[in-house]
Amino acid sequence: MSGHSKWATTKHKKAVVDAKRGKLFAKLIKNVEVAARLGGADPAGNPTLYDAVQKAKKNSVPNDNIDRAVRRGAGLEAGAAQYETIMYEGYAPGGVAVLIECLTDNRNRAASEVRTAITRNGGSMADPGSVSYMFSRKGVVVVPKGDGLDEDDVLGAVLDAGAEEVNDLGEAFEVQSEAGDVVAVRTALQDAGIDYESAEAAFVPSVSVPLDESNARQVFRLIDALEDSDDVQNVYANFDVSDDVMAKVG
Repeated sequence: MSGHSKWATTKHKKAVVDAKRGKLFAKLIKNVEVAARLGGADPAGNPTLYDAVQKAKKNSVPNDNIDRAVRRGAGLEAGAAQYETIMYEGYAPGGVAVLIECLTDNRNRAASEVRTAITRNGGSMADPGSVSYMFSRKGVVVVPKGDGLDEDDVLGAVLDAGAEEVNDLGEAFEVQSEAGDVVAVRTALQDAGIDYESAEAAFVPSVSVPLDESNARQVFRLIDALEDSDDVQNVYANFDVSDDVMAKVG
């Protein structure tokens, strides 16, 4: 089990009730707008938009905000920004590899904020390709536990849809697949009557670095600083943290 996945899942649950709720909403809305621009305004024919809308709704983003983002992205309403995706690579304390995915309308601002967040928190920037080779693009679907749902139920529903593995994250199950199979996996869960929390393509590390309490605190602080930037959409890192260490750092 990936300590990073468990940490991210726990943090995700807290995000909608903490002081960063507004930032989370803004990032989810940006995803919706970009998905509509790339694939059109109809979620039925645009799986990326469908998943972006569902993720926004599951995080309590108001429907009016979502609808306006779809219309902006599809060119049906003025005000859309020209966002581009940029990947940065770096190292966090403890030798942890970090991939930073930005969605921005200002490349210089994004680069400056990422560099500042990393260097001020004990990390360092890395050359392109020096970190990314340790990650693979995968489909990741998170399924909350409940109503007696067990790992066999989830595995049985997604096995024929291209799922590669099901991981127990404590409060949820994580289903991994090839990135191109994420829609099929999500659909298989829906057909089986199993609710899901999120479905997206993500970068999953091939090797993990175990962290002690001190390094874990430093790594979490660096990731928090990165995620505080409006331009940073996702942060992926290859750390692993035991349940004991997780309990100590909170």
